Amino acid sequence: MIQLCSCVPAVLLASSSIISLGWADVLIIVIYFAMVLGIGYYLSRFTKTGDDFFLAGRKMTMWIAGLAFISANLGSLELMGWAASAYQYGILAAHWYWIGAIPAMLFLAIVMMPFYYISRTHSVPGYLKLRFGESSRMLAAISFAFMTILMSGVNMFSMALVMKVIIGWDINFSIWVSSITVLIYVALGGLLSAMFNEVVQFVLIWAGALLIPIIGLVEVGGWKGMIARIHENFPHGDYTHLWSTLGHFRDNPMGINWVGIVFGLGFIISFGYWTTDFLVVQRVLSAKDLRSAKMSPIIGAAFKMLVPFIVILPGLIGLAVMPGLVGQDQAAASGAASYNEILPLMMARYLGPGLLGLGITALIAGFMSGMAGNITAFSTVWTYDIYKPIHLALTGKEVDDKHYVSMGRWATIVGIFVSIGTAYLVEHAASIMDYVQALFSFFIAPLYGTVILGMLWKRATPAGGFWGLLAGTLSSIGMWAWVRLDPRALSIIAGSPDAKAMAEDMYRALWSWLICVAVTVIVSLATRPKPEAELVGLVRGCTEIPSEGHLPLVKRPIFWAGVVFAAFIVLQIIFW
Repeated sequence: MIQLCSCVPAVLLASSSIISLGWADVLIIVIYFAMVLGIGYYLSRFTKTGDDFFLAGRKMTMWIAGLAFISANLGSLELMGWAASAYQYGILAAHWYWIGAIPAMLFLAIVMMPFYYISRTHSVPGYLKLRFGESSRMLAAISFAFMTILMSGVNMFSMALVMKVIIGWDINFSIWVSSITVLIYVALGGLLSAMFNEVVQFVLIWAGALLIPIIGLVEVGGWKGMIARIHENFPHGDYTHLWSTLGHFRDNPMGINWVGIVFGLGFIISFGYWTTDFLVVQRVLSAKDLRSAKMSPIIGAAFKMLVPFIVILPGLIGLAVMPGLVGQDQAAASGAASYNEILPLMMARYLGPGLLGLGITALIAGFMSGMAGNITAFSTVWTYDIYKPIHLALTGKEVDDKHYVSMGRWATIVGIFVSIGTAYLVEHAASIMDYVQALFSFFIAPLYGTVILGMLWKRATPAGGFWGLLAGTLSSIGMWAWVRLDPRALSIIAGSPDAKAMAEDMYRALWSWLICVAVTVIVSLATRPKPEAELVGLVRGCTEIPSEGHLPLVKRPIFWAGVVFAAFIVLQIIFW
């Protein structure tokens, strides 16, 4: 989602590998591939029904669901992309992990999860079908399927390019090996296999990626030593404060202000992604009971707050020890190294034989985790929200559960090969990352407006839900096209001539959400709502939420949500 930067075009500039692997490093990578395939084969025996394949049997503990929830987001663009963004923007990049994640994840747990879980939906579009009808479900399902396939292809191509730059692997070899590996273990075990592998990948990512910030901080003399070096290397820029430079667009390297961060990122894009993107919500729906489903995003939020230590910190250390890296345009003209390559450069600097293999495995694990997340979400939405209603409309009869499991496996196979096709399309589209960032403002921001109104306002009508979602999506696409045709439109959308590209994404999402909400409210007030009896289990005020009053305080999700939110506030103060 919001973990994207322009690292793909930059790595195309590399002409040779940055590092080489020894036999111990290669052995670690081979063991990893064998392990994920073994997990997929073993878990295939437990995948018999549709709930098994698409929702892991709804039997996952809060820890498995929570770690898979956060691991599915640690995709290929996360580790490389935001390390580069930290070098480019400084600690401001941490906003995408803190205000751009934590409040939304806690909101999902406490407010929205009961409705998703009680309704027994298989997907977010499935919830829209129950709340607003078939037209809203189909609009959301088709746009989401398109987005996940494109994202899966970008993940594949990103990994292939990173492997080419770091160790000299052929692009075709990387794409096909990673794709076929994900295809095998997802087709065998569905979401169950994907989630268990994501937990393994989560551990590997931390084990491999944490080495760089630890060794780097030792070199620079700790946090204070790093800050001192950054100030010495960049005396005219502030890369080390989280909020104090957001008073005006021109006061920080990101070219954004606090309104864009708080409302565009913190309220719209973040809430839209973490509460309505089925890629991550699917993991939480697999929990064994409602309390586990509510605790899963809270556990995920606790770990999410720590991710900047393995993603943002390497970029900051790079500012201290490797000044002089430039943007991709300057790199192309001068032949200098680009800041988009900061993570592999840091790996070459700090990791020796064995440790290097662990670091590369961490990158591969992140890439495959993101790819598998997109494919499992695609197969579920395709099977239940596109294929099933069309099949019922044409035949007029239901089929047994095994038919849908079979269709889910075929959707996985087809989705992988279509993703491979989109991966090769990315190779010929230098600005693909801009398009990918735009996708989330096209679909996620208005979808959040539709879902949140559906859950919290019983007066929202089926017509209001559909037309609001459509208006929000089309308005976002229109604003994106307007800026492409006339770059001066950016200052109108973001409200400042000093705004930069990141501000455009935040403000476009904000405006599209407001348009979605406004159209939904206006159309709903002019049309007939559903009877309240049909909204039970779907809308606050019409649904009885199970009480947790009988549980000790330390076992209540609301208590742990409060603990995580307090830690979030402390971090904002520390790095102000």
